[in-house]
Amino acid sequence: MRLFGGESETTADDDIIGQAVDYTVELSVSAAPQVEDEDVFGASDIESASALIRGQDEPGTGVAGLLAEARADYRRILGALYADGRYGGVISIRANGQEVSALPPDAQLATPIVFDISVDPGPIYTFGRLDVRNPAPVPIEEGDEVDGFFDLGFTPGSVARSGVIRRAESTTVDGWREQGHALAERLPRSIEADHSSRTIDVTIGAEPGPLNRFGSVSVEGADRMDADFIAWMTGVEEGVVYDPDDIEAAQNRLAALEVFQSVRVEVGEQTLADGSLPVTVFVQERPLRRIGVGGNFSTVDGAGVEAYWLHRNLFGGAERLRIDGRISGIDGTDPEVFTHRFNAALRVPGVITRDTVGTATATAEREVLDAYTLTGIRGAVGLEHPFTPRLTGRIELAGRFAEFDDPVFGRREFQSAGFTGALVFDGRDVPTDATSGIYLEASANPFYEFSRSAAGVVLQAEARAYQRLGFGDRLVLAGRVRAGSLVGSSIADTAPDRLFLAGGGGSVRGYAYRNIGVEQPGGNLTGGRSLLEGSLELRARFTDTIGGVVFADAGIVDADSFGSFNEDLKIGVGAGLRYRTPIGPVRLDVGFPLDPGPNDPDFAVYLGIGQSF
Repeated sequence: MRLFGGESETTADDDIIGQAVDYTVELSVSAAPQVEDEDVFGASDIESASALIRGQDEPGTGVAGLLAEARADYRRILGALYADGRYGGVISIRANGQEVSALPPDAQLATPIVFDISVDPGPIYTFGRLDVRNPAPVPIEEGDEVDGFFDLGFTPGSVARSGVIRRAESTTVDGWREQGHALAERLPRSIEADHSSRTIDVTIGAEPGPLNRFGSVSVEGADRMDADFIAWMTGVEEGVVYDPDDIEAAQNRLAALEVFQSVRVEVGEQTLADGSLPVTVFVQERPLRRIGVGGNFSTVDGAGVEAYWLHRNLFGGAERLRIDGRISGIDGTDPEVFTHRFNAALRVPGVITRDTVGTATATAEREVLDAYTLTGIRGAVGLEHPFTPRLTGRIELAGRFAEFDDPVFGRREFQSAGFTGALVFDGRDVPTDATSGIYLEASANPFYEFSRSAAGVVLQAEARAYQRLGFGDRLVLAGRVRAGSLVGSSIADTAPDRLFLAGGGGSVRGYAYRNIGVEQPGGNLTGGRSLLEGSLELRARFTDTIGGVVFADAGIVDADSFGSFNEDLKIGVGAGLRYRTPIGPVRLDVGFPLDPGPNDPDFAVYLGIGQSF
């Protein structure tokens, strides 16, 4: 927008650069030899490389600007050819019939400009003589290995892709860095093409520099967080030989505290007087507090609402206090039939080891089901430890007091103590909406009921698997199997919520929540001492945000610990919709019981956030 001055003040440069110019691009690519079993090189590769082609739907920024883009396209297209191992290609870019490389920067062209891009990719070249100077020695410590040249394709006779050369250079440098040479650098490369033999001779190498050790760790950006605690949590020990894996582990460990907006762990580029390398941690803290709300709805189980308050950093050591409240089973106005739950949970990182988290929870709840009504309090302390990035272990010691009222045994009190040990392997690509991988969980919960002088152990295991069937990740087959067994105490001497029940949105859809159990004389329902259930889903994504599923769920509960499973198998089938959001998919499922009992619905609708499993 011109606020002052008239059109007479427009300069020649304004005409050349400032005014938008329409243009079109015509592309022709000659057929070229291809590598067997690999994607065909062609027009799509040129279109991805060319800025002119990518920007032709929007006006250019002037004749001079378009010519600059066209000149840069020579290099971009040449890079695409090199990336495919083609070093004898011919590129021609013409503007209104004139070769762009021969035009002066201030050339005047009639508009709209017609660009003709013609590419002859040429033949594929292979590696000839390969020379690596100063290769790193064979590592003697586990974890210091790097990709081999054979795995990269950096071998005589392999296609001479430019990306392979760059990765081979990085591998040469990384090999030294993995063995303590933090300041290792690549040597200047030499690449020679023999067009008669269509081979590429390459010389690469590395300058390892001296062996380096970690120096002191300093922290920048900490506000409420204790800087000494941050430095300790990195696990970087002064005087220890440099290892890039230690830096990566430090960054991951600090990020897992979930108290930082950003974390960056850097090693100095120059050694200190003692020859060590200083380590600096740059952090930016998140807001201290957070609140959240959620909800769900089922035509069978009613509605549910929940909210939480979170403090990320109570005392400067990333201690997390979360207080949750939930009300569910809302299908009328009588609060006596609502389920209430109040929970406070504290997580303290860096207990015993840097990776171990201490936990403490206190819960007060009232749960109203067809099988029983529970009113009780529970307290627990525990430890969590990741053995690998995907394998986590957990132990917990818990005690509680609870009162149960059920149609079979009437009103009873239970006082119990026990501990739980669990292992979880999470190999899913995206935990909230997995498209590949597996999830495995196994737990054992020995307990003692003081009020009944009864002891037992609850064993549970669950496996989930996800497999892409095609179209990228738009079609996924997901499956789940869960099994459980109570060994020791009888049904009568066991608190009802330790027994197994099935049914509901995360179990057998089409049936009410926890309404599949063992039918006692008189027709009343209790939990069982064993459980077997499974689900199969076919998930399809129609757009980037909208998808659908069809599913089949099955479950059975038995009175025996290792059952005969004489009870009827309950099967539910149905379909649903998914709407993807940043926090997970919104889920709407409709389930139909195939063999409904007298107290089962004809169908059930479930609405919530997250996949069913």
